[in-house]
Amino acid sequence: MTAAVFDHEGPWTEEEYLALGETRQRVELFDGSLHVTPAPTPRHQRISRRLGNILEPAAEAVGLELLEAVNVRLRPGRVPIPDLVITSPVDLDELYVEAAGVRLVGEIVSRSNAATDKVLKMHYYASAGIDWYLLVDQEVGALHLYRRQGRHCVEHSTAKRGETLTLTEPVQAAIRPEDLVT
Repeated sequence: MTAAVFDHEGPWTEEEYLALGETRQRVELFDGSLHVTPAPTPRHQRISRRLGNILEPAAEAVGLELLEAVNVRLRPGRVPIPDLVITSPVDLDELYVEAAGVRLVGEIVSRSNAATDKVLKMHYYASAGIDWYLLVDQEVGALHLYRRQGRHCVEHSTAKRGETLTLTEPVQAAIRPEDLVT
């Protein structure tokens, strides 16, 4: 992948991006530019697994699918890789999940990606019509649930340590920050 990235000239097309294939790094496509981040920390991955373990049974109970770290096509040329998504059933062999079927996106905020998760991706997900955005702030041990309002997100609820975040849409689940962030 390295040679293909550094030898590339001009903006990236979605076809060129998908032709890179699977990589160890998290490589996302934002309007012709690649956004490359190192693999997440073990703490980040543990939080992701724990959150997935809570949300997966809730998703399955209503006929939805929970997936971790998959390409989500928001529109042509815009393909982020969220930490997890709850989506309608999809073809598990496709290269990406279409945003139209995504009901909730979850991101675990790390120091290296805080601005991307809190501003850029939040805006992109809302613009793509994804109704729910869940942020896990591992630095302070808080959960923030946002709901799409038009092309923007507004905070719907939040939970700090000792509190519970209750989801009623698109799934029913109760999440305590201390169950994820220790």
